[in-house]
Amino acid sequence: MTSPTPQQPQGTHQQHSRQPHPPEPRDPKKSPESRDPAPQQDPAPQQEAREPSPAPYEETRIERAIGRGFARVSSHAMAPYQTAVIRIGFAATWLLFLLREWPNRQDLYGPDNPWDLDMARRLFDGNHAFSVLPWSDGNAWFECVYLLAIVSSALLMLGWRTRTMSVLFMIGVLSLQNRSIFVGDGGDNVIHLMSMYLVLTRCGQVWSLDARRAKRAAAAAREAESGTAADAAPDAVARPARDLPGVILWAVLGLGLAVAQLLGNYGLTWFENGPFPHIGWGLTLWFLWVTHGVWWWVQRHAPGEPRIVLDTLAKLAHNAALLVIVVEVCLIYATAGWYKIQGSRWQDGTAVFYPMHLDYFSPWPALSDALGSNGLMVMIITYGTVMVQVAFPFTLFNRRLKNVLLVAMICEHLSIAFLLGLPFFSLAMIAADAVFLPTNFLTWLSARISELRDRLFSRRGPHAGAEGPAGGEPEARTQSGDGGHTLVG
Repeated sequence: MTSPTPQQPQGTHQQHSRQPHPPEPRDPKKSPESRDPAPQQDPAPQQEAREPSPAPYEETRIERAIGRGFARVSSHAMAPYQTAVIRIGFAATWLLFLLREWPNRQDLYGPDNPWDLDMARRLFDGNHAFSVLPWSDGNAWFECVYLLAIVSSALLMLGWRTRTMSVLFMIGVLSLQNRSIFVGDGGDNVIHLMSMYLVLTRCGQVWSLDARRAKRAAAAAREAESGTAADAAPDAVARPARDLPGVILWAVLGLGLAVAQLLGNYGLTWFENGPFPHIGWGLTLWFLWVTHGVWWWVQRHAPGEPRIVLDTLAKLAHNAALLVIVVEVCLIYATAGWYKIQGSRWQDGTAVFYPMHLDYFSPWPALSDALGSNGLMVMIITYGTVMVQVAFPFTLFNRRLKNVLLVAMICEHLSIAFLLGLPFFSLAMIAADAVFLPTNFLTWLSARISELRDRLFSRRGPHAGAEGPAGGEPEARTQSGDGGHTLVG
């Protein structure tokens, strides 16, 4: 005789009542009364064990979007072609300006400047601007700084040691522009800001001597691996070649910074009056110098996780600086457009007429008179300028409309360069606008230039360009998850 099956409670454990319990073993030594006890409940651990396992966690749409976004910004440095154009554009603009003003350099930034060095030091004490020119009153020091600015601009434009040259380019721009704040036409402010942003970008990925050198080193490493033992790991990372010029350059710059720090030169503070709150220029420059050395050591001696971590941090810094550049350009156009709206001459459509009839802004008087005498054309240019500048930040998410307005703004700056005689302002703004150029257009332009170069200067025959895009640039994106539809092209 078996004991009756206990009744399970209704509710959450109803599904367990459908499963019969296994019969209890009979003990012949027990009486029927002892073998008929009261119904017993199953132990709690058995109930818990029989409960169904929780369903796997499913990410929401927002969480998946955030995850994809973080993977995107940390996996690769975005917009390599756009940052290369920015690097070339701003370096070329500053280089051309320095070369044009070479005969007047003493009057603009040197000892013959009416704003003498003592007055500049008083200004620096108030605005805490950085410049290396106050370190010495001698003319030799000024000439050395001016030549350094020219050389660093040329090498940055060519893409030779872009990480180091971007720092030297920034020092040259800040030193000369802060020395004489009354020299400039508006484009100097854009160059001033972009010179600091370029330090954080990986602007030498394409169209640079660094990219060409990296491409040749990778090709040599592949040939060396193919010629070694066949049982080598396919994913093994070859040690980079010894970079003696880079080591010498790094050591010389570190020695020069140490001497300047020991002499107590102006501006090399540790925790004040720097590019960031509570971070001085001395600490910033030393941090950049140490970071470059650590990067070289990790690339050569730590090919595992340390290299991956540093590479990810560099990509995050690049993408963050690229975002700042995009926002900066949008703010420039938005503020310029809204300020124009408040002006009465812009409201009645006659603002463009007046600068065309100023001798100082009329390099081509006949052309200015012919254009300024057409009232309809003046009104179209005036209202069109305001509408394009105000509307551009709102068109970034519409790729086709953004490209149309981008062409209109570039044409506007070209007209300013020719009609008003402000070439360097126009070049600086066109270089800033280049961050929005489509990637497909830039890769197409690169291919056309490479073909033209191979036809004119190649000595390796008709198959010279078979190795891929020139300058170590990555292949053009034809189909991928990105699709080329981003804010920066």
